[in-house]
This record gives sequence, structure tokens and C-alpha cells, in this order.
Amino acid sequence: MAHYCDLAPGHPFHGPYHDEEYGFPVADDAALFERLALEINQAGLSWLTVLKKRAAFQRAFEGFAIDRVAAYGEAERARLLGDAAIIRNRLKVAAVIHNAGVIQALQRERGSFKAWLDHHHPLDHGDWVRLFKRTFRFTGPEIVGEFLMSTGYLPGAHHDDCPVQARIVAAGPAWLRSRAAASLPNGA
Repeated sequence: MAHYCDLAPGHPFHGPYHDEEYGFPVADDAALFERLALEINQAGLSWLTVLKKRAAFQRAFEGFAIDRVAAYGEAERARLLGDAAIIRNRLKVAAVIHNAGVIQALQRERGSFKAWLDHHHPLDHGDWVRLFKRTFRFTGPEIVGEFLMSTGYLPGAHHDDCPVQARIVAAGPAWLRSRAAASLPNGA
């Protein structure tokens, strides 16, 4: 099976995502929400399909402004389901809107979606999946794993010899911080 590092470089859609976003830590809640929404929409489709539609998703979901999306009602749902530029799946659209409301609650509870993720880090993949299933809609093992890998919470986005990996390590992703802490005596 080919790794993303083997497929993405030089590709007009995969290349920029691989080189500039995939695996790097993300601090902005709207950017985290976008990544979660894109992963949800990728389910059953190719990542290339999602990347090609990314700009349309950003327009349709108003830049993934969490408060705006959480307030969407039936008119906005109908608008999204009628928008041929995005993936028009009723369950996925409903999940993105619902999850915006969940993120609002996490922001009230923890200060930000990122703070909530940081609070639960590090978990292994299975524990993350259980947490996401309890918290969000439309979040199975593949969606959760890719979301967390793409935002720096789980390792594995790039080969160790991929030139992007060194930049990710320099950015200090959560998975690297947890490995460093685990290597200290008594976890100190």
C-alpha cells in the first residue's frame, strides 16, 4: 500500500495539503472544525474528491465559522443539500451542523476545541474513537484517526524520511510532546 508521502508530492491537490497542512499542529478552532468536517465528508469517497471540493465547502459553511454553522436551521440545511459544489449527503450535513454545536459546548467547558483535545491527549487510537463517538456524530475509526493524524495528535502522517516530517517535528505536534514526556523519569 502506498503512503501519502509517495503519492502526494507534486500533485496539484494532494501536494499542497501534504506539504503544508497534513500532520502539522492546528491551534485554530475553525481550522480544527474544518478538518473534522472534511474527514466526515470523505467517508466512502476519495480524499482527492474532498480536496477538489474544499473551497466550495469553505464557502458553503461560511469559512467553518463555528457559531454560524451551529445556528443553521432548515433553510441552511436545504441550501447545503442543494449545493452541487459540495458533497450532498444528508447525514454528513447534519453531522457537521450538530458537531458545530458540540464544539461550542466544548469551548464553553474548556475554552476551545483545541483545549479539549489537549485535555484528552494522549490517548491511544481506540480510546480516541470511543471518546469521539460519545461526543460527536459520524465519527468512526477512520475519520477519527485521520482527523487526529492530520492535526498532529497522532503520529504517522509522514514517513520519517519525508522532508515534511522534519518541519512537523520542529512545530512540536502533540504526539511528539507526549513521547518526550513519557521518556522522562517517572513521567516528570
